[in-house]
Parts: sequence; C-alpha cells; structure tokens
Amino acid sequence: MLIRRVSPKGRSVRVTFAVPADQASTGVAVAGSFNNWSVTAHPMKLDRRRGLWKRSVSFRPGERVEFRYFIDGSRWHNEAEADATAASPFFSENSVLVL
Repeated sequence: MLIRRVSPKGRSVRVTFAVPADQASTGVAVAGSFNNWSVTAHPMKLDRRRGLWKRSVSFRPGERVEFRYFIDGSRWHNEAEADATAASPFFSENSVLVL
C-alpha cells in the first residue's frame, strides 16, 4: 500500500510505504534507487494497531523512484499499487513511483 501526501507548498511528496503485518514475521525494509538499494537504511516499523509495517520517506515532486520491499531478511516483494514496473539487472522487476 502507498499513501502520498504533497506538502502545502508543493516542495515535497511524503510517501508512506506499507506492507500487511501478516506478510512478514521479523521485519521489512524499503530499498530502492533513493537509498542505493540499502536493506538497512529504511527499516519499516510494525504498527500493530493497524496491522501494517510502515515507513515514510520524502521525495521531490517529479522524481522517479524504483523500489522493492525486503521481507524477513530473505525475500524481495513488489508493490501492487506502484505506478509501473521496470526491469531489474537481476532478472526481476522493480516497482516504480512517479511523483
């Protein structure tokens, strides 16, 4: 799930990345072109009340971001609500946001 919020002056777009809690048992991270595909830079926190792993990141309007979720330290997952997909050099696809 993706939630986008544009700042009042339109200078940034805050994206909240969310994964259902039942999709991971130990943790989720969002990795992508914005953090050099680091699986440790943007760990998601479990919101037990809402049943979601969540993390918010701010971007500039017009930016194009490729990303994936890294789940339980062992598997990659794409976002079904992404704007598009793009080929990855690792014979898979990345989720794409166009902000």
